[in-house]
Amino acid sequence: MVAKTFGSAVSGVDANLITIEVNVGQGTNFFMVGLPDSAVKESQQRVESALKYFGYRMPRQRVVVNLAPADLRKEGSAYDLPIAMGILQASEQVSFPTLDQYVLMGELSLDGKLRPIKGVLPIAIEARKRGFKGFILPLENAKEASIVNSLDIIGVETLDQASDFLQGHLQIEPLVTDTREIFYQGIDTPEFDFADVQGQENIKRAMEIAAAGGHNVIMIGPPGAGKTMLAKRLPSILPPLSLQEALEATKIHSVAGRLGKHASLLAQRPFRSPHHTISDVALVGGGGNPQPGEISLAHHGVLFLDELPEFKRSVLEVMRQPLEERKVTISRAKVSVDFPANFMLIASMNPCPCGYYNHPEKECVCGPGIVQRYLNKVSGPLLDRIDLHVEVTPVRFEEMTSTRKSESSKDIRERVIKGRERQKIRFENNPEVFCNAMMPSHQVKQVCQISEAGKTLLKTAMERLGLSARAYDRILKVARTIADIAESEDIRVEHLAEAIQYRSLDREGWAG
Repeated sequence: MVAKTFGSAVSGVDANLITIEVNVGQGTNFFMVGLPDSAVKESQQRVESALKYFGYRMPRQRVVVNLAPADLRKEGSAYDLPIAMGILQASEQVSFPTLDQYVLMGELSLDGKLRPIKGVLPIAIEARKRGFKGFILPLENAKEASIVNSLDIIGVETLDQASDFLQGHLQIEPLVTDTREIFYQGIDTPEFDFADVQGQENIKRAMEIAAAGGHNVIMIGPPGAGKTMLAKRLPSILPPLSLQEALEATKIHSVAGRLGKHASLLAQRPFRSPHHTISDVALVGGGGNPQPGEISLAHHGVLFLDELPEFKRSVLEVMRQPLEERKVTISRAKVSVDFPANFMLIASMNPCPCGYYNHPEKECVCGPGIVQRYLNKVSGPLLDRIDLHVEVTPVRFEEMTSTRKSESSKDIRERVIKGRERQKIRFENNPEVFCNAMMPSHQVKQVCQISEAGKTLLKTAMERLGLSARAYDRILKVARTIADIAESEDIRVEHLAEAIQYRSLDREGWAG
């Protein structure tokens, strides 16, 4: 007898429907076909042990398991549950009248318990799209899948529970989650707040401009000046995630297995801070079965690279294209996968190896040329893609001990949202652009018109600092954002002057 069950394979951040066909007939041996990897092939032992634990038997006949489509590689241990259900139906030990109405996924332990799996959210979305009634999966993953409405999410703890439910002997209420309620509850609870930061008003201003226009930032300053503290608070002033953005970010974290037990929708913008020993593949994604990297996990959020010159040069260079295109394409011989990577890059670095070049009080002990060599670890093309270069100076004692209350993230965020609203209206006819930092060059000329006085100022700055054409565009984009925050229709000279001062690393003689 032939039985069919349905599972799913995750490719990139989307899922494909997999039909698991099981045929039990005359003969001996167990065969699995359809490009299974080692983890899938090993399911025979897990399934056999789990069936015996609950009093079922593994057929001592010829068992053929086909995973269709046969030309798509199947990876992981999540096919254990549909294979087990297919064997029970095909061997006529039980009858599952509603088996074809559900997608089943789950890894079995030897005692028949179900272990959590990765990529549940895209699988649930695909199941609903294909018109299935429900999705049977491990209980620990049920909350994550319940984000998808119009689909019965049946969380089970054991193989026996899944079998009883499909036979109609056990009633399990589908898990229902109010996605919007969970989302709106988590929006206004940032972990860090700018109210905790004393002083550094000029850096807070730069962060506000970066958040309002979606600009990349690099902070240069001595150890202990507060670079990391300021970077961690940037997500708290970014506009709240929309429900669509939250779903996109949650899908990526689901595929990567980073959501954790009983997790559901991400309500806060992601903040990723990889260590400087990270590899190229871990940063941009890849592997035999392509997985999202840190830049995709930071999608719709912030990627913070602390001590930028300590990262391997090859790691930094692979970021150049994703910074421009807002996505990364992982190509293999038989497959090509796109991962979204629309993130804000925040980097920090010391000005020199000892950390005290340009320090107002401490003396730099680095020898001649060492400062320049240290800065040269970060390539010019990468620095060109960073809109704001900000010098961070140590906080004075008077500011640290001041009782004056600092402005909260909530107040700064309100101004940022107003700035973004102006941009939303400006780019309403271009769905690919939703903030100033994403403007293509041809649009910069239309949107960032400047006066004759502004042109003279910019020409002088370009000549003196030796700025590239890309840096020219960056200055205009930042000036446009500053004007948006000031609720000005035109880019005035003072807006342009402030944007120019955020090109510290281009300054002539900055590193001696």
